[in-house]
Amino acid sequence: MRVLVLGSGVVGTTAAWYLNKAGHEVTVVDRQPASGLETSFANGGQISVSHAEPWANPHAPATILKWIAREDAPLLFRLRAEPAQWSWGLRFLFECLPGRTQDNIVQLVNLGLYSRAALQALRAETGIRYEHLERGILHFYTSQAEFEAAAAPAELMRQHGVDRQFKTAAECVAIEPALAFARDPIAGGTYTPSDESGNAWMFTEALSKLAAARGVVFHYGTDVLRLLAAGGRLEGVRVRRPEGGEELLRADAYVMALGSYSTQLLRGAGIRVAVYPAKGYSITVPVAQAERAPSVSLTDDAHKLVFSRLADQLRVAGTAELAGWNTEINRVRCQAIVRRAAALFPGGAHWAQARFWAGLRPATPGNVPLIGRSRLANLFLNTGHGTLGWTHACGSGKALADLVSGRVPEVDFRFLGVERPRTLKPQAA
Repeated sequence: MRVLVLGSGVVGTTAAWYLNKAGHEVTVVDRQPASGLETSFANGGQISVSHAEPWANPHAPATILKWIAREDAPLLFRLRAEPAQWSWGLRFLFECLPGRTQDNIVQLVNLGLYSRAALQALRAETGIRYEHLERGILHFYTSQAEFEAAAAPAELMRQHGVDRQFKTAAECVAIEPALAFARDPIAGGTYTPSDESGNAWMFTEALSKLAAARGVVFHYGTDVLRLLAAGGRLEGVRVRRPEGGEELLRADAYVMALGSYSTQLLRGAGIRVAVYPAKGYSITVPVAQAERAPSVSLTDDAHKLVFSRLADQLRVAGTAELAGWNTEINRVRCQAIVRRAAALFPGGAHWAQARFWAGLRPATPGNVPLIGRSRLANLFLNTGHGTLGWTHACGSGKALADLVSGRVPEVDFRFLGVERPRTLKPQAA
């Protein structure tokens, strides 16, 4: 069938790839001049199945209150007179309940394991290159209390197939010797050797070219204006072409993969989803002294930052700012990332040359993405991936291709429009 994919970030592009492989005639539209130029452009670079504890957890409300007056807080709510933000925030509090958090962790782990395996298979099939490293992810703690609190979620992840191992401070330094230069003492860490890292933008750009060679049509510079629904189906999508004229695009099935911008377009078609933009920041800096810069991908628990080596560059990303659809770069938040990174790895990079970036992560209150059929029979959602779009992109795309094709996906996950099994089975690592 003819499938129209809205959005060519890493999530939309991977969906187009798998839909094409499933035998569909696929067209992709995106307002940017090429694929992967918005939220996928300069993210943290981690393929992190182990990063499955959502922002919404039982400890989150007290932590957020502690951070609320800090401009550089890792998670910052900028309260607005906006019903969507307040509604999302109330649902966030609900997702902080212990039972909800545990179920969300299982969902994220199952999808993450499935997605990482799909990425590895795609890499083997195509030979795609994107500065990837298979050195695992080390999550380190500088607070003994936070280190001890990590035990319960880590054990739940292990029960469902994640090889997340507890490490002493000395073992953390043995895994990543550059941590020996950190000014803050390390309490301990968890290491997941099967996790990976890589350049999401490079992957997305390369995969779009591979998909185009297989017959996927990409229409860049094309703004999606509105969805036209009637009779329980989507009748078409009104777009504006690069030259300025409007056009109605029709297909047999449609995939919404426009990230944070999905919400407003879906609302125009009578569909409300709990997806709200969480602005994330990153810095990219040239490596200076290689032995002082990390080569293993890291997660700094205290400051909610991730570090990934991308060839001769170091990417440091994190924080979440809920401030609507504003994409302006807050230099205070970026400089806070620079200060923390420089304190951890003095001399490791040319910190004064840091390039700043911000992108809107499409966040659901519980961090679990929305994948599957909407209440419009021929409209499928693939959005709400939050901080894990790069981690979950291949699994989301592969599962979505199954759903569009009328098949049940191989992974145990809370798909829209699909009845969940009675038991949650562990996935193979």
